[in-house]
Amino acid sequence: MGVWNQIYDPMGNIWLSALVAAIPIIFFIVALTVFKMKGYVAGILSIVVAACVALFFYKMPFVKVVGTGFYGVLAGLWPVASIVLAAIFLYKLTVKTGKFDIIKNSIATITEDQRLQVLLVAFSFGAFLEGAAGFGAPVAITAVILIGLGFKPVYAAGLCLVANIAGGSYGAMGIPVTTPATLTGLSGLDVASRTSYVIPIISLMIAFLLVYLIDGFKGMRQTWPAILVSGGSFAITQFIVLNTLGAELVDIISALVSLVVLALFLRVWKPKEIYRLDNEESAKQTKQAVKKETYSLGQVAFAWLPFILLTIMVILFSLKPVKALFAAGGPLNNLVFSFPIKGVHNQILRQPPVVPEETPYAAVFNLDLFSSTTTAIVIAALLTILIYRIKGSVIKEAAVETFKELYIPIITICSVLAFAYICNYSGMSSTLGLAFASTGSIFPLFAPILGWIGVFLTGSVVNSGSLFAPLQAVTANQIGILPEAMVAANVMGGAMAKMISPQSVAVAAAAVGLAGKENELFKFTIKISVILLVVVGIINWALY
Repeated sequence: MGVWNQIYDPMGNIWLSALVAAIPIIFFIVALTVFKMKGYVAGILSIVVAACVALFFYKMPFVKVVGTGFYGVLAGLWPVASIVLAAIFLYKLTVKTGKFDIIKNSIATITEDQRLQVLLVAFSFGAFLEGAAGFGAPVAITAVILIGLGFKPVYAAGLCLVANIAGGSYGAMGIPVTTPATLTGLSGLDVASRTSYVIPIISLMIAFLLVYLIDGFKGMRQTWPAILVSGGSFAITQFIVLNTLGAELVDIISALVSLVVLALFLRVWKPKEIYRLDNEESAKQTKQAVKKETYSLGQVAFAWLPFILLTIMVILFSLKPVKALFAAGGPLNNLVFSFPIKGVHNQILRQPPVVPEETPYAAVFNLDLFSSTTTAIVIAALLTILIYRIKGSVIKEAAVETFKELYIPIITICSVLAFAYICNYSGMSSTLGLAFASTGSIFPLFAPILGWIGVFLTGSVVNSGSLFAPLQAVTANQIGILPEAMVAANVMGGAMAKMISPQSVAVAAAAVGLAGKENELFKFTIKISVILLVVVGIINWALY
């Protein structure tokens, strides 16, 4: 099978080519929102549309189209779908052992107000999990906790997707910043510092927005002191850490500060009325339940143990020394099973100016069974089973329920990843990037859009950086702007797309039992994502 060179302007006009490249994306959005198709149907049809564009406009060989689509399916299974499966299985174990009732009670003891519970769970705890794990785990875990606290599925998933923006730029130990910085030869601390001009402002906005989405302006008026404490402490800590330590620990530190500060604040302050999404009677029942059931600190800690173990394991697996063991040349590298995709791996050449020089496009599926986030969650689940002494019948019941609830969402996840990989490997994504890069002096306004498109297509701020950071740096140098600023813009714009990425939406829908109703979640988040993207673009343009 021969080598194929990517082309980026098949129509002879970069903006006309960009319009062609956008066809699969537009189709997917329309399929979800206008035709209200189920997620897996929209995903599968989008694969067909993307394949046709790749074949007939970009002249990509058929074998390579099939190969990249297959690569996307594998990437959907591992690690994305596997993380969701493991996280939901762990959650079900806590439910079936009765420990989740204690977890709910411990949160309700801090506050019965669902507006404030969202700040504790979705905003702060979600950012903590994002910093430790990323890759869909934070949304899946926090969404199921909100369901347990009485939130309706669409609200639980939608609110967690929106809340994920606060920490989304730095998920999984800062790699969305450090990876593109390394690719472009820039300082990770310098890129992190540039994001600190915008993201803390967005984080504070998100805290207010979450309450607004639940209870409108009335809710914001009633709870603004708590919102300010939660969002303000988070944002200030973000700014300080990004300018001193960098991106690696910013989510974890900011989340812990906001969690502790808000919990302490709520011991001396309460809103005038307790709000529940359903009705006032539910609020009274919650109050009675909290008063009736009192648990010792030891009982609460024991109930939270699965999520404590999950956090410890995920952080442990994310540490550089541990990662180095499994990296190329590491003593345990043979435990990472690598499968080059035949006909695709290094058989597609990326071209300047997307990359500095002609570069083979790698396509290797890595099955890191002993070192992935999935593995960390599975170990937490196994330890939970041992410590709680869970019976085999309960384990089997939890496993069967998890698979039955998630097999359709897994098809959705795999289909959207296949569609995204075809767009990336065919050169369609790069066409869109080059079109925006041609805008010259107003490029800073559009730079975040590249990151936004990259995350929409790949579901990951890290992958978006790998895709577009070199182009951002090259364009910045050409128009006389610091490359760190535009690489940072790619990170920030990408984070605004996490809530609408088909992968993220599919994960959230799977977590709350909304399989086939991804269009409802997409409609919930699309307007917010676009508005925040515009805000980031305008601030970035004003700065540079």
